[in-house]
Amino acid sequence: MIMKNFSILFLTLFFIGIAYAQNSKTEKVANQFLGSLSDSQKQKAIVNFEDENRTKWHFFPSTMYSREGIPLKELNVEQRDLLQKLLRTYLNRNGYKKTNEAIEAEGILNDLENNSAMRDTGLYYVTFYGTPNKEKPWGWGFEGHHLSLNFTIDGTDISYVPMFHGASPAIYKDKRFLKNEEDIALELVNSLDKDQRAKAILSDSALDDIISGNKTKIEPGNIEGLSASKMSDMQQRILFKLIRQYISSMPEILENARMNIIRTEELQDIHFSWAGKTKLKEPHYYKVQGKSFLIELDNTQNNANHIHSVWRNFDGDFGRDLIKEHYKNSDHH
Repeated sequence: MIMKNFSILFLTLFFIGIAYAQNSKTEKVANQFLGSLSDSQKQKAIVNFEDENRTKWHFFPSTMYSREGIPLKELNVEQRDLLQKLLRTYLNRNGYKKTNEAIEAEGILNDLENNSAMRDTGLYYVTFYGTPNKEKPWGWGFEGHHLSLNFTIDGTDISYVPMFHGASPAIYKDKRFLKNEEDIALELVNSLDKDQRAKAILSDSALDDIISGNKTKIEPGNIEGLSASKMSDMQQRILFKLIRQYISSMPEILENARMNIIRTEELQDIHFSWAGKTKLKEPHYYKVQGKSFLIELDNTQNNANHIHSVWRNFDGDFGRDLIKEHYKNSDHH
């Protein structure tokens, strides 16, 4: 028992140390980006942490949804490079790739539609809510069409949700956006037997969009679909591979810690559900819901060539759990 407690203490201290080092690095890079901005640019880029728009988000084009912050088109080459460095620091390779692919897809859409007023790769906005510090919560976001990243930081803790990635077109020539998010889920649904499919597949018709939409806060709602506890070992491995595909947008050390929690504490609470066809290039939607999180993907519009994916936390969106804990442990009552 003593050795077990010592091991838990050691791992706890290890992860605290890693988190502290990660946060110190991210804070430094954030300050580098902010330091590159002129005073007039900072007035656009920085708003109060308590700003009511901090918890508002959308994946619509910026011509359809007004955003705070400073757009890419108003940054010079050095500032854009520092923003890319900031994204690489806060995201793992997978999240960084998906983020830039959302912007790449917008450029393809502009070429296809010849509508540069609406399909503008320069209309992705970076916004800071407060400024980097170690004493109180602050945050930043990066958002535009088919992209919404929302980071909330408190000391050594970082919240990464809501996180939305999408693309239209989803397939263009030899390019496929969000390929793994589709293929792993298709592998899972097509591995189910008749009884499992009866539980998991809720409808032969796909949903038009993600159910959670752009709500600022979501609730668990009705539990539906096939429980992970009713899956074979092989199917559970595919399911966790799918969940990791979303969580792997986080830095690796945080990704592994989160996956360990989900595996040990949430297995019996995870459900997988599907709506629509079970073949690529045919309309489909799926949802993975656990005790603490929600994952959704739809590829329905434009003959199943317009894809949306989102990762949400019921208590942690916009760092609500971090902020609650911060004030609980501070002098504010």
